Amino acid sequence: MSGQEEIENYSERVASLLRDKGIRLFSRLRFKYKGRVLEGILLPRPQYGDKDVLVVKLDNGYNIGVHIDEIHELTLVKHEGRRERAEERFKIRKGLPSVAVIGTGGTIASRVDYVTGAVYPSLSPKDIYDLVPELTELAELRTEELFNIFSEDMQPKYWELVARRVLSYFKEGVKGVIIAHGTDTMGYTSAALSFMLRGLPGPVVLVGAQRSSDRPSSDTALNMLSATIVSVNAPFGEVVVVMHGSTNDEYCLVHRGTKVRKCHTSRRDAFRSVNAFPIAVVTKEGMSMLVKEYNPRCDVDELRVEGGFDEKVALIKFYPNMDPGIIEYLVDKEYHGIVLEGTGLGHVRRELLRPLARAAKDGIAVVMTSQCLWGRVNLNVYRRGVELLKIGVIPGEDMLPETAYVKLMWVLARARDIDEVRKLMLTNIAYEIDRRSLYEYYPPVIDRKYLKKVLKRNRGKDVNKS
Repeated sequence: MSGQEEIENYSERVASLLRDKGIRLFSRLRFKYKGRVLEGILLPRPQYGDKDVLVVKLDNGYNIGVHIDEIHELTLVKHEGRRERAEERFKIRKGLPSVAVIGTGGTIASRVDYVTGAVYPSLSPKDIYDLVPELTELAELRTEELFNIFSEDMQPKYWELVARRVLSYFKEGVKGVIIAHGTDTMGYTSAALSFMLRGLPGPVVLVGAQRSSDRPSSDTALNMLSATIVSVNAPFGEVVVVMHGSTNDEYCLVHRGTKVRKCHTSRRDAFRSVNAFPIAVVTKEGMSMLVKEYNPRCDVDELRVEGGFDEKVALIKFYPNMDPGIIEYLVDKEYHGIVLEGTGLGHVRRELLRPLARAAKDGIAVVMTSQCLWGRVNLNVYRRGVELLKIGVIPGEDMLPETAYVKLMWVLARARDIDEVRKLMLTNIAYEIDRRSLYEYYPPVIDRKYLKKVLKRNRGKDVNKS
């Protein structure tokens, strides 16, 4: 359907006006609205709504609807040319390292559905070169859309599917694996993969976007470019999350999969390392490590997947006046594990002690974390903490509640004896536990002077060399 024909989806008087002005779908137009001069791209009309409302994408990335009666001095600026596909525009350099991209859905793999006007996760990873043409000089991408779901629909069986595909791609010789993932539950998936994937021969990089690729303010391009740079150049074989490190397009940060949390609903720099430093910083010029301790790339023969998750585990946030019946319910439902987000150092109200004691007596593993996030649980300071220890509650050290939840699921799939569960939960398996709580971890801001020094070392670096 041509742009001129799609204009017919508007009312007849709107379509007639647009035709008289020589304006068609996706033309750039200019008009006055309430005394202001606005300019943008004409979009198709959504299926629902007033047919007399013109839908225009402004240069700031936002779509607006303006009734035709409120538009004055409408003029055509120019006709926007149709974009060609990446394979028609770009030639990928030969001999580049191979990087696998596994699509699972999310904003980073989204496009606008002009039938409803909403953004849906339906853009194939095959369009990545078109979005980030710099990648044609950096890596040969092998893309696969494993599934296409919103991140809130993730579940353990999908984590295992991803892990198995990661193993397959490394066995086929790729340098690294990128997982395009929705941001909302990315921390859960990165933690799950961190526990499952052992002996990695390269990085597994989860990457997402806070803003879709159709918006000028999108973080998609830099995030994907940075994820690829990490996949090719990183000296480590670990699961990491790569996302914007600031609100502009200056750099991205590399966070450990067990230490990362989404801390803002919409900012581009929403992700933070909690109780740890980011392990690297990435610019368009290359990457620099920020820590000295990491798991180096292993021989591919060492790679294995230790899958399996016990789904009878609950994650509960404590709150004042919390009903003890909630714990009783989980015990009655024969749950195998409970992770609590307690207050401060790891506390709950007195009325919860009895049902927690019952849970421990029934062999249910109870792990205490803190809803403060930064800092660590210490049940030896106050009487309530000591009471919890006597009951058998396992202190979660400085683990994020989400990480402790995923780890307990993973541990309970391997052990049910409570002493063995305790031992595994207190064992540092994938850098989820830092034995030292450094003063510098909080607040979670990298010193800019130090960062500039690190970035300076990147200048002149060939990002195509590992």
